[in-house]
Parts: sequence; C-alpha cells; structure tokens
Amino acid sequence: MKVLCCSFRLYPYIHVFNKFESAVLTKSVQFTTCVDTFNEAASQTVQKRPDKIKAQNHTFSGPSLADFIQRAHDQGQNTSNNIQDDSYLGAHLFQGNNRSVFIETYGCQMNVNDTEIVQSILEQNGFVKSPTLEKADVVLAMTCAIREGAEEKIWRRLHHFKGMKKRRGKRSPLQIGLLGCMAERLKHKIIDKEKLVDVVCGPDAYRDLPRLLTVTSSTKQSAVNVQLSLEETYADVVPVRINSDSPSAFVSIMRGCDNMCTYCIVPFTRGRERSRALASILNEINVLTEQGCKEVTLLGQNVNSYRDLSSEEHAGSPTQLSAGQNVNSYRDLSSEEHAGSPTQLSAGFSTVYKPKTGGRRFAELLEAVARVNPEMRVRFTSPHPKDFPDEVLDTIIAYPNICKQIHLPAQSGNSQVLASMGRGYTRETYLDLVDHIRKVIPDVALSSDFIAGFCGETEEAHRDTLSLMDIVKYNFAFCFPYSMRQKTRAYHRLEDDVPKDVKMRRHDELHAAFRKYAEARHLSQVGERHLILVEGKSKRSSLDLAGRNDANTKTVFANIPLPFGNEKGSDKSVAKPGDYVVVELTTGNSLGFKGKALYRTTLQEFEAEKEVFKSLIY
Repeated sequence: MKVLCCSFRLYPYIHVFNKFESAVLTKSVQFTTCVDTFNEAASQTVQKRPDKIKAQNHTFSGPSLADFIQRAHDQGQNTSNNIQDDSYLGAHLFQGNNRSVFIETYGCQMNVNDTEIVQSILEQNGFVKSPTLEKADVVLAMTCAIREGAEEKIWRRLHHFKGMKKRRGKRSPLQIGLLGCMAERLKHKIIDKEKLVDVVCGPDAYRDLPRLLTVTSSTKQSAVNVQLSLEETYADVVPVRINSDSPSAFVSIMRGCDNMCTYCIVPFTRGRERSRALASILNEINVLTEQGCKEVTLLGQNVNSYRDLSSEEHAGSPTQLSAGQNVNSYRDLSSEEHAGSPTQLSAGFSTVYKPKTGGRRFAELLEAVARVNPEMRVRFTSPHPKDFPDEVLDTIIAYPNICKQIHLPAQSGNSQVLASMGRGYTRETYLDLVDHIRKVIPDVALSSDFIAGFCGETEEAHRDTLSLMDIVKYNFAFCFPYSMRQKTRAYHRLEDDVPKDVKMRRHDELHAAFRKYAEARHLSQVGERHLILVEGKSKRSSLDLAGRNDANTKTVFANIPLPFGNEKGSDKSVAKPGDYVVVELTTGNSLGFKGKALYRTTLQEFEAEKEVFKSLIY
C-alpha cells in the first residue's frame, strides 16, 4: 500500500478506486450507477491502450486498472461494516491496531446517536475508546451545521486540536477528524484553506472511517468522504452507548428529511428521508431492555414521517389519512379500507413533495415499540406538525408507557413568515392541530421550536409569535435567533434583512415569554403526584436525586430510603437510576420541580393507581 501510494503515476487510479470503494460501502445509488458506467469505460480503455496498461503493470508490478474496477464491482455484491476480503487492500490494512479515539459531540440528539454508531464501527475495526482527549491517538469532532454559533464553537476547537497536534509532533502523532453535518457543508474550506484536519467524513460515510484514517496515516494527506446515500441507515450497526449507566437511550429510526424548509440545511447535509426496517429497530430496543434501559427516545429529522418499505407486502399501497389530518402517516395494514386509497391532505397542510405510497408507518412502529416492555417509557423527537394523524394520537393515549409529551415545532406564529419558511401550514391550521391534540390527549405536555428574526419578519409578525405562545402555553420551548445557512433555499431566494440586534431582542422576548408561561403551568401542578424516572444524583447536591416525569420535566427530591409500594411497614431502600419514584411536587419554576419522594413503584402500578383515583372522583 505504501509503495503504491508513493507512486505518482498510479495514484490517480488508487484515488478513483477509493472513491468507488467508499461509495459501495455506503450503498450510494448514484455511485453504483457511476461504477457501472466506469466499468464500461475502463474496459474500452484497456482494449484501446493495451501497451500503456501493460507498461504500467510491468513497471510497478501491481494490480491493473481492471483489477481495481473488478474489486469495486465485487464489493458491491457483498456490502458490510468493513471490507471482508483479506486480499489486496483488504480489511487487515484498515485495522486500528488499538489506536485510541476520543470523540467530542456537538448539536442534537441525532449527533449523539451518530457518535455511538461511529464508536461501534471503529471498535469493530480495532480502535479503542480513549478516556481523555490528551491520551488519544485520534480526535474526532461530531459537528452541527444548523446555526452559525455552533459552527464558530467548532472552529475554535479545531484550532485547539491543531495546536495539540503541533506540540506533540512526530513522537506522539495525533490525527484530527471532522464528522457530521459541518463536514459535508464545509469540506473544501476545512481541507484546502484552513488545513485543520486529516479526515473529513459525512453523516452517510461513517463505515468508511477506518479506511480514511488508515489512508491519511500512511500518505500524510487529507482524506475525504462526504458522499450522501439514498439507503444508508446503519440498521445493522449496534451503537456503543456513550453513557452505559444511564437508564435512557436514543434509537435512530430514520435519517434525512424531505420537507425542504427554506431555513434548514438538513436535507443538504443528511440527504433524503429513508427509514430503518421495523424489525431492526425492535431488535435494538430488545437489547436495550435486556441491558436494563427504562426509556428510549426514537430519533429522526422528521421522526413521525417514518415509512418502512423493507417488506414487499407494504410496497405498493397508497396512504390513507384520517379525516382532518395530514399527509404521509400511519396506514392500518390489517384493514382493507386502507388498501387502495390515495393520500388525502387536510385543509391548510401541504408538502413540497408528491404524496408517498406504501410502507409501515409511525403509529405501527410506536405501538410495536411500546409492547416490547410495558415498564419502558417511549418518547420521540423531532416530529413535524403535518404528520400527526389520529392513528398516532390514538396510539399515544392507548399505551401508558408512551409519554404524553409531544414536541410540536411551530417556528413562527405568523402565517406569512410560515409561508416564507416553507412550513406548509398557517397559524390557524397549527392552532387547530393543538386543539385537536388536547382533545384526544387532555393532559398532553407540548414543547416547540421558534426562530426569531427570520427573513422579512416584521414587528407585527413577531407579536403574532408571542401571542401564539400566549395561547398554547408550552411546557418548554427552544428559541433561536435566525442565522442564514449556505445551500438553503432562503440563502438563494430570500434576504436576511433583520438586523442582528433586533434578532437578539426578539429572541430574548420569546425566551422570556416561554419561561413565564412554563413557570405558571408548573406552579399550577404543585401538590400533584408525578411518577419520576430516576436518572442519578442531582448536579447541585449529592444529597438529592434527579429525574424526569412523563412530560420530560426535571424533578429533584431528597435521596432517602423509600418503601416499595404505597404501604406502610415495607422494607425501605434508596432509589437508584432506572427506578420509578412517586414524588409529590412542592415547588416549581420555569425549568422544573422540587418535591417530596413518597415511595418506589412500577410504571404499570402507578397507572393503575391513577385509574382507581379517577374512579373515586367521578
């Protein structure tokens, strides 16, 4: 490998082969087509220029171009986590040989899950996890490109890593890698201009990371793979949990997004929507249950548009939606009435893509996950408001272990701004959906996302968003000042015309409004008894425990011995992470509660007690 890489004349063929090899490993549809085309072209080249090909083979005694092409074709027949063949350029050349890796993660829960996937792939290929940054042979940054502030923080860290690398020198070489959304978006600037990293690897190319690290280590040149895929879901990769002691875990069920909101870069950094097979998701959750996990959060950029097409029996039937609801969602496959009906869009909702047909939908997945373990809480994020048919809401209300908490991103409370954002709904449609959800799930906890100062947002439009928050009174809200991202539709079609100081003022006003309404809602719940899943000791005091209720609100209470069950005289013991504790709320603020722990119990027993209590009242 070293001799070949040093050969200037053969290097272009190695480069071409590496591109095709990495594309096959990531199952790229576009590159598969390119391989076929290149195969034909290469064959013609060999026939037309046999003397030159022979000369190159004779000079370097290595494989010919045809060998490279044939190997790429063979790889396409048997794709897996790593290269299976032990022949030339086999998996034995891409092993980590116990090199230690430290991964820093920035951004959303999807990036946390991606970190666990990367760790698993690297460990399968001979790398080990480094306990600290200072002891690592390889440092990787899992990045986020959603907002400008996140990227600025990562740029500072990359300069810090480069300084570490320079100080360590050749005695203790350090490899630096950039992963995730920022890697795809800024690959040329990172490699060519700044020269800060050795490896750039996009969200769909993590399987190729062992090869990229080996190539750059051997050649001292930067290595890049940011090819997007139409198929990659990492369904066969068992993630290595970052915090194995936590009672909660994230499970990715789909990747990418088709919504094309004008402000959002996700479709350009993570590609088109594709969903994992339902069976593979259930297998992972079964493993988590065996490990003692008590809460799973289903993840996706548009999680409730999940559509499993892995089974042929679901491949050809159009989607039927419930009355008054919207776009591609759950289809009851056991009912003949859903077998041939076209997709129906509810009034006020629309999409930029054509209606999709077939597949096992989110409600079916949600129900299947809930049945794995009645004592395991189930959450999901991040959904889109358009994908909440009655089947999803009915499933949530039917299973006690599916949390009655829904993230419902609004982004704005003004219809004109929503139209500029490409959200596919109006203010009125959104509020109608909120009313409908609260009728089906009366005690639902709602959270949301808001963007302050989007292109063309006026003071009147901003006040509409404040009034929306006043009407809905969210349990929690994530508020961000708008930052324009390259590649997005807004970048090409709209003007970022709201001054930065105005954005920040509006952001502060949105944040203050959320906190006001959240505090009022939490104070109104003082005196109630909530079931808390213990996460561990409180960060502020080792004498207290902290956990979360069904609404995902943090609750702190004294760490004291507790009986099991609501009966006097039973043996007492201290609650541990993963235990359910009944807590009577004593105080509250915008961010959470403090309370008095009463007893340990199970989720099912607590729900049974609630039903008995309701029957006594009514």
